[in-house]
Amino acid sequence: MRIKESMIGLVPYQPGKPIEDVKRELGLTEVIKLASNENPYGASPHVKEAIMEAYENIAVYPDGYARELRETVAEKLSVKPEQLIFGNGSDDVILILCRSFLTPEDNIVTADPTFSQYRHNAVIEGAKIKEVPLKAGVHDLDAMLEAIDEQTKMVFVCNPNNPTGTYNSSEEFRRFAEKVPEDVLIISDEAYIEYVTANDYPDTLPMLHEFPNLMILRTFSKAYGIAALRVGFGVANEDLIRAIDPGREPFNTNTVAQKAAIAALKDEAFIEECITKNAQEMKKYERFCEKNGFHYFPSQTNFILMDLQKPGSEIFDYLLRRGFITRNGEALGFPTGIRITLGSPEQNDLIISELEKWLVSGVTSV
Repeated sequence: MRIKESMIGLVPYQPGKPIEDVKRELGLTEVIKLASNENPYGASPHVKEAIMEAYENIAVYPDGYARELRETVAEKLSVKPEQLIFGNGSDDVILILCRSFLTPEDNIVTADPTFSQYRHNAVIEGAKIKEVPLKAGVHDLDAMLEAIDEQTKMVFVCNPNNPTGTYNSSEEFRRFAEKVPEDVLIISDEAYIEYVTANDYPDTLPMLHEFPNLMILRTFSKAYGIAALRVGFGVANEDLIRAIDPGREPFNTNTVAQKAAIAALKDEAFIEECITKNAQEMKKYERFCEKNGFHYFPSQTNFILMDLQKPGSEIFDYLLRRGFITRNGEALGFPTGIRITLGSPEQNDLIISELEKWLVSGVTSV
């Protein structure tokens, strides 16, 4: 059997190393995972209640249209229900978009480095990838505009960006959107929007009225703390949603996930508490970098990318052997960097203490 050529050489998405694997491989009894940008405080207590209630109908197919969740999100965002499409995580919406728009004659424009699934899904469809290097860790929107040509179908703006945590301002994004051709879809991936504190971050929802070629992506996997249940969504004009909806798999969000997402969305106090804690904990890492003369990217997310001036693999391995799973900067395009998800106050204190020991000892991976 022969698979299509675009699949040859592709590797599956590589998530952070599982905790149980690290325990078994290294003989550790306790491991802290700070690699996948999960919410260390979990989900709202109301989510558990919603999950238990959903169990009563576990034998019944979910609502493929996700009507209750759709109406809840629409009310929260002040958009029409028909402007929403839901997916098995926002990754699923990216897949739907690529499936709907791309052919081998087309290309997409993205930043480099950025979230890997833009490239991955476009490659599967046989499309070309035009990657524009970040500028000081931020999307170079002017250069991305220049990269757009007649074959460009989509341009992805991960805002805030993963893996740097940086963002493009409202003025920058608007200027960019005004110049992108109307037949090119702009995808603003806002997976970390709940953590943003910058006053000039783009308010993209009102822009949907001005730019019919704009799609906004959001997720329940980060601040809302239900990554295991996989719920994400896209927001766009009704015609665009109607056009791509046939590319969505039936029942692509399950009943438990839908009910949990509704409960999570309604508990605003829990989210606000998580955001406040995240901002407080970010200061610890910033102080660590400033104290030791390390560069870091100012982050509007729940992770920080730091340049510790040693091979990322050495730092990653040193921390792994001491029970901390992080992200090796070498795999993210930053050879001497490491990306750490902000954990609980106790977890952050522990890993920063371990980094301080690493600095004093000069030990690498052993």
